[in-house]
Amino acid sequence: MGWSIHLHLVAAISWIGGSVFMFVLGVSLRDKEDQKLVYPRIGPIFGFFEIVVLTLLIGTGIWMIFENNMIHVLFNFDAHSQVIDALREKLFLVVIMTLITIVHTIIAFRTNGKERTKLETIVSRGSSMGIFIMNFIVLHYAIVLRDIL
Repeated sequence: MGWSIHLHLVAAISWIGGSVFMFVLGVSLRDKEDQKLVYPRIGPIFGFFEIVVLTLLIGTGIWMIFENNMIHVLFNFDAHSQVIDALREKLFLVVIMTLITIVHTIIAFRTNGKERTKLETIVSRGSSMGIFIMNFIVLHYAIVLRDIL
């Protein structure tokens, strides 16, 4: 696997670590005025960082699938093994998490420094919590795959 697994791991650590940091920040900043001071400044920086990291995760993941000649097996739904099934489940969750991240990012950038509507607030907070939880589920599958291999 070479360099791709190392880059993938560093990107995963950055992605999950950033998610945990933002979760802790969100829980600890209860005061609306503090939130108005912090989020407009840190949000865009964090958002661009996370876009780069997610792109690296997806790119290195795809690279490793091709590098290990697994692309044909992944889309042959008659083929089953512990590794293939776990990888399919992980990739399905990554697709869902990526879609949730896109929705969250669009709302975050569009409303940065502005008052959000009730719907935008609900979707933003829900997607943020979804990303946070999905990170650990995807991490679980990564650990399962590593244990098998």
